[in-house]
Amino acid sequence: MNHRTLAMFLACSTIITACSNSDKSLKALYEGLPFSMEEVQAPSIPARSVCLTDFGGVGDGVSLNTQAFADAIDALVSKGGGRLMVPAGVWRTGPIGLQSHIELNVDRNAIIVFDPDQDLYPIIDTNFEGLDVRRCLSPIHAEGASDIAITGGGVIDGSGEFWREVKHRKVSDDQWKVVLKRGGLLSEDGSVWYPDEGYAKARATAGSLNYPDPSLDEEEIKTFLRPVMVSLRNCERVLLEDCSFQNSPCWNLHPLYCKDLIIKNITVRNPHYSANGDGIDIDACENVIVVGSSFDVGDDAICIKSGKDADGRRHARKCRNLIIDNCTVYHGHGGFVVGSEMSGGVENIKVSNCRFMGTDVGLRFKSTRGRGGLVKDIWCENIYMKDIVTYGVIFNLYYAGVAASDMNADGKSDIQPVDETTPEMRDIHFSGIVCAGAKQAIFINGLPELPVSNISFANSNFTASKGAEAHFAENITYENVIVNGKEL
Repeated sequence: MNHRTLAMFLACSTIITACSNSDKSLKALYEGLPFSMEEVQAPSIPARSVCLTDFGGVGDGVSLNTQAFADAIDALVSKGGGRLMVPAGVWRTGPIGLQSHIELNVDRNAIIVFDPDQDLYPIIDTNFEGLDVRRCLSPIHAEGASDIAITGGGVIDGSGEFWREVKHRKVSDDQWKVVLKRGGLLSEDGSVWYPDEGYAKARATAGSLNYPDPSLDEEEIKTFLRPVMVSLRNCERVLLEDCSFQNSPCWNLHPLYCKDLIIKNITVRNPHYSANGDGIDIDACENVIVVGSSFDVGDDAICIKSGKDADGRRHARKCRNLIIDNCTVYHGHGGFVVGSEMSGGVENIKVSNCRFMGTDVGLRFKSTRGRGGLVKDIWCENIYMKDIVTYGVIFNLYYAGVAASDMNADGKSDIQPVDETTPEMRDIHFSGIVCAGAKQAIFINGLPELPVSNISFANSNFTASKGAEAHFAENITYENVIVNGKEL
């Protein structure tokens, strides 16, 4: 047995214990919650393990390990579940389908790299940006599973550079040269790089959105139907802990309709220029904890959603009972974000002890007519922000799918009837906010027919070029709120 084989054997022979039904280290997070919330249940994984190398896995960065992952998971499932050990190495693979009672344990010196070969990712019925759509199968996916986990501290890389478009204005000249070497083609004005002709064709029909002309051949525009990297649908008792998730084709982590979800001490990374490069989109989930994690991404970092327009109202699944604590966000369109897909409703969230540095916006609430849905009962406490590009705190009910740095908020006043398509935001509270540098401290742009209401700010300090501004807002209160040394 050579040294490399011995190291893999030892890594895969670690004795494990089953996860407890609750994580005792998280109990303090429930103290003083301003809403009632059940304790989030951790997954229960049988004390059984297998190693990827036992099923023909080779971590040389060249061999394709899709079948090895599938065989190892099937073997565990046949025995009632357990832990799949991925030892040190670079593990090239196609999609990995997680099943109930399975833990994917990725060694700290292991890198899982998803092969960009599109033939490995069939187009399926799924849900993206709140709509029921057709997109490629996600590199890591689970549906209807219970008691699943991804742990171990390793790196999971989605090879997103082969899927995403790139805007020239968002990268340096040197980075642009690297992008052009991948092949692909440019837009007519040379400002955007597309991975292939099918992507460009789809983009031409979709405009700035992600919904191409449905008459187009799916296989021809497959790159445009790029997947989120980790898709967890209708799952219960899920743990993501210690690992790094990076370079996703589209959104990085997308739990949808999940219950009892723990995100703990993870790192989420995407290039700052990555199109739709969100960190985590918690979508219509219940009982969620996100703690001790860091995000440096190309779009919204920690984002809360609950479906879009008619599809979202039809599913009628709220996103509720969330605790987000001790997280750091570097680049991102927003540090903590609600919307714009919030048609099912969002309620009962506490965000505390977080740091946002260099994000486009700090705390971002966005929606638009047509969504419907009620956002309420959110508490943001002890949030520390530095060098925010635009707004420290923003409510924008005229969101049009653009970054806040590109937004032209004009306080429109065309009153429309209130019905199920009218979004509502109320009963949201901010305290202990410190924002050291922003274009504007607070901006509220509500709807004239249903203003943003009952928003409180207390014990906060902003340094910004402009102070607070509100359009179509009711019962906005400020208590000991300082902007540039003066109390509001």
